[in-house]
Amino acid sequence: MVKENGEVVTDRTMAMNLEPPTNPMVTSLLTDMYQITMAYAYWKAGKQNDRAVFDLFHRKNPFGGEYTVFAGLEECIRFAANYHFKEDEISFLRSVLPSTCEEGFFSYLVTIDCSDVEIYAMPEGSVVFPKVPLIRVEGPLLIAQLLETTFLTLVNYASLVATNAARHRRVAGKDKILLEFGLRRAQGPDGGISASKYCYLGGFDATSNVDAGRRFGIPVKGTNSHAFVSSFMGFDEIIERSLPYAEGGKICEDFVHLTQLWLSRMQDKPSLRDNFHETNQSELAAFCSYALAFPTAFQALVDTYDVLRSGVPNFCAVALALHDLGYKALGIRLDSGDLSYFSIETRKFFHLVEKEFHVVGFGKLTIVASNDINEATLDALNKQGHEVDTFGIGTHLVTCYSQPALGCVYKLVEINGHPRIKLSEDLNKVTIPCKKQCFRLYGREGVPLVDLMIGENEAPPQPGERILCRHPFVESKRAYVVPTRVEPLYKRYWSSKPGGREKLPSLEDVKKHCMQQLAAMRSDHMRALNPTPFKVSVSGNLYDFIHYLWLSEAPVGELQ
Repeated sequence: MVKENGEVVTDRTMAMNLEPPTNPMVTSLLTDMYQITMAYAYWKAGKQNDRAVFDLFHRKNPFGGEYTVFAGLEECIRFAANYHFKEDEISFLRSVLPSTCEEGFFSYLVTIDCSDVEIYAMPEGSVVFPKVPLIRVEGPLLIAQLLETTFLTLVNYASLVATNAARHRRVAGKDKILLEFGLRRAQGPDGGISASKYCYLGGFDATSNVDAGRRFGIPVKGTNSHAFVSSFMGFDEIIERSLPYAEGGKICEDFVHLTQLWLSRMQDKPSLRDNFHETNQSELAAFCSYALAFPTAFQALVDTYDVLRSGVPNFCAVALALHDLGYKALGIRLDSGDLSYFSIETRKFFHLVEKEFHVVGFGKLTIVASNDINEATLDALNKQGHEVDTFGIGTHLVTCYSQPALGCVYKLVEINGHPRIKLSEDLNKVTIPCKKQCFRLYGREGVPLVDLMIGENEAPPQPGERILCRHPFVESKRAYVVPTRVEPLYKRYWSSKPGGREKLPSLEDVKKHCMQQLAAMRSDHMRALNPTPFKVSVSGNLYDFIHYLWLSEAPVGELQ
């Protein structure tokens, strides 16, 4: 039992306070078969209640960078809070396990939940680094083991796509609007929903994914496609042409005619008619129709036929007609071609229209660009120069095209109070044993210097204290740090012990935390080209213990 708001709350009530995972497919059977076979073997050996500690961490940062954004924690906690086996799930396990498995095991599975499990983690949205555990799971060995695969699938992709979004945000700059357009290219519905959520966490402003907007409160944006533009053959398809003024109660009886007048007026201006002689009239009909449907949110896709000789002039004619009635168009979208050139030329055209017709603010109308944009595209546009205000990014963002997986792992580091280590000839795969405390040490300029892991029973580092920080495995890599601030990295997010658990923050708060973390990092750690690795260290005591345990567990070879 725990107390929340002064009331005694049972374990089962705690679970009821948390919704299940977003995806209903995330159940106790969303796991690998070897987790089930190990569970049976643990039970058969009487080890199911041994107290275990597992660390979930990543070994390498993605995309050739030196940082990762941690995401997926809330879904893990919601999964643990609702963890149980249903009768039909037990029946399925009975059918796939060997017939020699005892019936008592299946009866036992019906009874288990996570009420004896504790989960510690870094706050979701944190900037994190290899080897430092993102989540620590403590609890009965069998149950803690069964959480492994599901936790990994909930964290791996979420952290990968959040990091990808953060990298795109950094290249695009703070002043640009970023829209996630990836649903149609995502790896199935769950990939699409997850991508929308975690791209928003990583710094995007909105999504085209309507269901993600409903589920998570993410702003939803979208206009129309080439199909809408090319579906019109001419003005005779527009039946209802009247449009009320924005204010005053008057009605424009023929908005189409007003638009045609504005197109003629532009063609009469020498400064404008040099840019086009005639435009595609079916495209103009499509723009008129869309403006009649959405006079307060008119945005045109201008590359169906010809951007500068048709799309942009047609948009301007409709936008000027809307202006006559007291409305303000939003802008245009470019979806192909030379985005740098087209955006610059479009901006020039907008400024010319503003100058010729004295329409204040017309030159600042929004230019949106899409078309398989990625980090490299954004960087190239920045170097070339461009006038794009908003980027719609899909395929390369949500599929994490340049790296398909993050590679988080889930390793046993302690059993019944005894530290455990996994050894390997690949140094990167050697684990750091025992239950650990983790801290981020800040320097004089207020930026993070190092993440420090210490043993559970060691005294926490203190500001102003001279601390020896050692590389976990390389003897010569060490440094003294005198931190100005020491930040504990873990909070308890799930427990039935007194003191309860940390409240899960809203998505907006997680995003805010992420933006603050990214802004606090030193720029050389964040840059795309040759970033400086962030230092991850252990205390002197933990370093000595790691190598003592290593020598104790590694067999001694014999030469003959």
